Amino acid sequence: MGWLPGYAALVTGGGAGIGRAVTERFVAEGASVTVFGRDKSQLDEVVAVAPDRIHAVTGDVRDSGRLYTAVAETVERFGKLDTLVANAGVWDYQRQLTRLGAAELDAAFDEIFAVNVKGCLLAAEAAWRELVKSRGSIVMTLSNASFHVNGGGPLYTASKHACLGLMRELAYELAPKVRVNGVACGGMNTDLRGPEALALGDRSISASFAKKRPDAPALVPLHDSSTDPRDFTGPYVLLAAREQSGPITGHAISVDGGIGVRGFAHAAGGDHL
Repeated sequence: MGWLPGYAALVTGGGAGIGRAVTERFVAEGASVTVFGRDKSQLDEVVAVAPDRIHAVTGDVRDSGRLYTAVAETVERFGKLDTLVANAGVWDYQRQLTRLGAAELDAAFDEIFAVNVKGCLLAAEAAWRELVKSRGSIVMTLSNASFHVNGGGPLYTASKHACLGLMRELAYELAPKVRVNGVACGGMNTDLRGPEALALGDRSISASFAKKRPDAPALVPLHDSSTDPRDFTGPYVLLAAREQSGPITGHAISVDGGIGVRGFAHAAGGDHL
């Protein structure tokens, strides 16, 4: 039967990458899922996996009206909402402060924080009433950049640190009715895009993986671990399943190949200045 029989979930950024992988894993575990995202063609591909158990709503996580629609359609289609996976995000491709002009910094900050942080907050605001009814949970996609530097540039790192704080605050505010946790993912081979403000909206992180040299130095202790998003989905299932993680809230599970126990490589990032 799986760990999520009869559950109903809403996954933002569900058209590709970890969002799609979580959706397909949730369905395999017995859940029904509404996928939310901007690209209708991607969402249609996900729905085709299980048309009776997956519903799609197009929209942008910066648009609270569309998020309210997604919540309402989830309840209408599946009868309730048990789990919100706040997942949509953009990466800054490690664009350092010294490589950003003032105008770029201003525009990219607004876009990255609007998607990565405000998008999670707006999704939680749209969903919390239904989650209270179901004694459900929120699972936020965090990052190794929620804890460590150089997983992105200053904009992405700051946004993911903010998401960690947001997760903890919401865990306090919504207790005891709604549990709120996070999954701090390491590098994955996904279709994660960059901010349009830096002309990176059409660039996918998958291209970076394709260019990686076979002889490149290992970056994490588990350097032979998978970068397939499907192999990162287990913690999402655990945290969504109240029968398995009922006492857990305000916690982030790191799925990052062991970055926290990595040894020294480069002591300073500004030796070239």
